[in-house]
This record gives sequence, C-alpha cells and structure tokens, in this order.
Amino acid sequence: MRSPRDFFQPLAVGAPAPLRTIPPVASRMIHFFDPSNEKMVAKLPGLAPRVDVLLGNLEDAVQASRKEAAREGLVQFARTADLGTTSLWSRVNALNSPWFLDDVTRLVTEVGDRIEVLMIPKVEGPEDIQFVDRLIAQLEARAGLTRPVLVHAILETARGVANVEEICIASPRLQGVSLGPADLAADRQMKTTAVGGGHPGYLVRTDAVDGDVRGEVHGPRATAQQDLWHYTIARMVDACRMAGIHPYYGPFGDIADVVACEDQFRNAYVMGCIGAWSLHPVQIEVARTVFTPDADQVAWARRVVETLADGTGASMVDGKMQDDASYKQCQAILAFADLVAERDAATA
Repeated sequence: MRSPRDFFQPLAVGAPAPLRTIPPVASRMIHFFDPSNEKMVAKLPGLAPRVDVLLGNLEDAVQASRKEAAREGLVQFARTADLGTTSLWSRVNALNSPWFLDDVTRLVTEVGDRIEVLMIPKVEGPEDIQFVDRLIAQLEARAGLTRPVLVHAILETARGVANVEEICIASPRLQGVSLGPADLAADRQMKTTAVGGGHPGYLVRTDAVDGDVRGEVHGPRATAQQDLWHYTIARMVDACRMAGIHPYYGPFGDIADVVACEDQFRNAYVMGCIGAWSLHPVQIEVARTVFTPDADQVAWARRVVETLADGTGASMVDGKMQDDASYKQCQAILAFADLVAERDAATA
C-alpha cells in the first residue's frame, strides 16, 4: 500500500504528475467505432459533432486477424482527425491478451497527446489498475507527455464487482467505471443471453386474492419485470462517487429496440450514471435524450437553490418542503446541466 503522501507523485521519472481531481466533462454517450473499418472511420468527422466521446475499439468486436489493422487505423485517425470538442478514447485489449502491451505502448507513445482515456476490459482487482498505471507512466515519460493519460475500468466479472471499491481507489489515473453486462452475466452464470436489458423471467407477481393462486376466480395476477442490473449499478455508483470518479452504463445490444434501450439508460441515469455506450448511431440520440437534464427539472432545481439561498434552513416551494438535502440534490442537477451545456451548445 502506498503512503498517502506519495499517491499523487509520478510513478516514473519524467512522467506527468497525476491529476488530483478528474475533470468534470460531459460524456453522455461513448460511441464505439472499429478503426479497421475504413467506411466507418470515413463517417466519423461528420458524426463527431453529435457525440461527446468517440472510442476506437480494439477489443472484443474486432476479429483477431484484424487486431493490428485496428490499432494502426486508430493511431492514424488520432494523428489526423480534428474532433473539435469531442473526446477521443480507446478500449484496448484485455490484460491477458497478446495484443494488450502493443496497444498501450503505441497509443501512449505515439498519440498519447490526443487520446484522453484508455478503457481497460475485465478489471478484476486493484492490482490490474496499478499495473496499468505504472506501465503508462513509463510510456508517458518516454514520450515526453505533459498531460496524463487516464484509465477507465470495465466491470465485467464477479470478482471485479466484489472488488469494485478497491478498484476505484487504486490510482489517481482512474477516470471512471462502466458496467459490462454481457461478460458479467457469463461470468456469474446468469441465465440470460441478452447484452444488457432485462429478462422476462426476472419478475415479481401480485399476491393471490383469497387464496386464488391459479387466477381462476379473480383473474390473472399482474406481474412486473425487474431490473437485473440494479444491485450492480448501485454498488458501482457508490464506489465511483466515493472515489471521485464517474460511473457509466455500458452497452445495450438490441439495436432495434430503442424503447428498452432508453429505459435501461434512464434507470442508470436516475441512479447516478452520467453516460452510456452507444454501439450504433441510433443509440446516440437515445443517450442524448436520457443523459441531458430535463429543462423543467433544471428550472425547478434553480428555483430551489435560489429560494434556499445559502442552503440552510427549510422553505416551502410549490407546497413541497425543501431543505439542505434538497439544496444539494438540486445543486448536483444544475452542475451536470452546466457541463452538458458547455459541451453541447444546443442544450444551453
């Protein structure tokens, strides 16, 4: 365990000093693209103004035979692309893959000044983040970078969930955590084959009326599908907020079902996530709708903050009691709305 006095010291001679706080920047949608797909890459300059983050994906969605082409494509794109205010991230291959070391080495040393965040798959414990942290520091020093490359962990295994609090405080380089529901479902041996979303068998049912368990006398008993990911998202959000980093929902695999996608994204947003992955352009607008604060909610929050002034005491606003807790809730909404407005002028 490192001394707190050393926590914000560079891990390599010549590496930039770690950030003491993670910059609060709107990242409502993290849009994935395959850098080995030339047609997809050609569309990115036109797509960039619509998204907060573009992410060059080098991992699971890229076939093994195209891994090197994807890495090369991302390096070239990062060198030449003018993305304006849009951030550029990358998801590298997993730590146990034969491509991880070359992914990180080339991205940090050749385009580390252009790529803001490296997303690390299948993080299982703090040791994974600490290894990546020191490796990147050495590469930053070699490249002469002045801004640290940040790291983002994907929660995809049962062990990772069990260690999420330790993961979140493993390094000042950690920017945030995303939920990876498909790999997590496989690792947990959950009985679902969907990528995110719910399951019709995971439900609650109203009590029987007068012992009518078959629903023959009083009619069928209503059911409601539950959220498979509620516990995991809640724990992830708590761990991230404890560490001062950002929580995200990950992918929703049924591209055609934009209604269920919006529901899943909204559940995560209400619980504290600040963004989600988009795998197809149609999901960009879903994420924009969900993770952009509602104008009426922002107006209400502004009224509460103005009424309470210094945040102390209690006041009635439209017949509802508001106090210091309400004040803090409203401040959080206004702060997030300001970040979104900075990134997306159309929402201001």
